[in-house]
Amino acid sequence: MNLGGFSWKRLLGISAMKSRISRKIGVPLTRSGRQRKLGKALGCLIPILSVIVLILILVLLIIL
Repeated sequence: MNLGGFSWKRLLGISAMKSRISRKIGVPLTRSGRQRKLGKALGCLIPILSVIVLILILVLLIIL
């Protein structure tokens, strides 16, 4: 278990710089952050797409 140690990246300000860049561009720089952001977007998109598909099926059934 890591109880916190010395970090050259924090000392040199690399961690803060990456954090500022990430917030400014709106895209996480870590792989897990990008996956989390994509998962949130798709989680919201799936119910919307299912309603659209249902409406299209109903319209096609009415027309035929």
